[in-house]
Amino acid sequence: MIEVANKQVTVIGAARSGLAAAALLRRKGAEVFVTDSGTIKPDDRLFLDTLNISWEDGGHSDKARSCAFAVVSPGVPTEAPLVQYFLQTGTSVFSEIEVASWFCKGPIVAVTGSNGKTTVTTWIAHTFEQAKQRYIVAGNIGVAFSSIVEQTNPETTVILEVSSFQLDHIKWFKPKVAVLLNITPDHLNRYQYNMDLYAQAKFRIFENQDETDVLVYGSDDPLIMQAIEKAKAHGKKIKYYGFSSKDEVEEGVHIENDQIVFTIDDNKETLMPPSEIGLPGAHNLSNGMATAMAARASELSKEAIRESLSRFEGVEHRLEFVRELDGVRYINDSKATNVNSVWFALDSFQVPMVLILGGRDKGNDYSELNELIREKVHTIIAIGESKHKVREQLEDVVPNMIDAGTMQEAVEISRRKAKRGEVVLLSPACASFDMFDSFEHRGRVFKSIVNKL
Repeated sequence: MIEVANKQVTVIGAARSGLAAAALLRRKGAEVFVTDSGTIKPDDRLFLDTLNISWEDGGHSDKARSCAFAVVSPGVPTEAPLVQYFLQTGTSVFSEIEVASWFCKGPIVAVTGSNGKTTVTTWIAHTFEQAKQRYIVAGNIGVAFSSIVEQTNPETTVILEVSSFQLDHIKWFKPKVAVLLNITPDHLNRYQYNMDLYAQAKFRIFENQDETDVLVYGSDDPLIMQAIEKAKAHGKKIKYYGFSSKDEVEEGVHIENDQIVFTIDDNKETLMPPSEIGLPGAHNLSNGMATAMAARASELSKEAIRESLSRFEGVEHRLEFVRELDGVRYINDSKATNVNSVWFALDSFQVPMVLILGGRDKGNDYSELNELIREKVHTIIAIGESKHKVREQLEDVVPNMIDAGTMQEAVEISRRKAKRGEVVLLSPACASFDMFDSFEHRGRVFKSIVNKL
């Protein structure tokens, strides 16, 4: 940790995380300057003024370059000129979760992965709730870590959803329990379209862990297994617990004789049949097992884990049932911001579908969906900036390819195309920022339109 009192600190980016970091550092006695290349919203300007924090927008002045260290918001890429200036001149650049972790008094459970991290983060919190243990949820979900870190104490576990962007600039960030779910192509536009660079960012979640800490990892993922084998070969001594819905694991959780079984220090403990997990789909079996292992590593009781695995109802915007109209089910999967998430969504249904797909592309290869689309989807409605790329890659795969200019138009077309017994699925595979403020905003708009049909 760095002593921050009376230090000059530049915070790059005035979105949620940047503002929270700025406020935290100011409360800890730092002289904070917030700089944003875009426009800072009037309410956020007032927030900064109230805390006596200097700011600028519309570009970066020389004042922004004069600091002891910089804090970068996750929305600001490492390639941004100001970030590069600091890196090239030897000025430390930290992420918001790194800075917040300096002031955290409780254990951290941190969850990352390309898919499922919001579900697993929320599911772990639900398990803590069942166990009647104190916890706070933050990070890439809900509120920024910096906003809640001063509420922590040794009896309160912080459960963080962590993105690759937040891991890009850590130095001492050290979760008690790290959960690494899976690695599939996502955000490649931020990693020079290099899958290895993206994967290495994810692997940083356990780089500071030691023998007192736990890594829960998806052992069905070949990239993760390569990283685990490399870490072990280099003498990285942490507690490694795998989870697999396919194969037996040496230490961790797997399925044996139609039971979910923990193997910890060579001792086997039966938990429950996988059929009793409340959320449907093969991906949710994996998510549930990751949750169970993280909860067990956090010393929660098996009773609480069983209760949570059977009762948890999922998260908003992830395969969320909206309504049934004229025998057609409408499903909001706005949180599916990459191709792999859409693959899991399509795999979850066994009926013909209309698929609403598109948004701001992140380097997607939609052809990975070809097999499931041929099998299940009769109409794709392409929306957003990527609709031409969607059409180019999938037009020959699906009987009907239709462009829509707005979500309203997309829903109206889907109503005409879907028949009784079928599903209309919003699962975009893309970021939302071409048409919406966030994936949550996109999902809410979809639900509002569907509920007015």
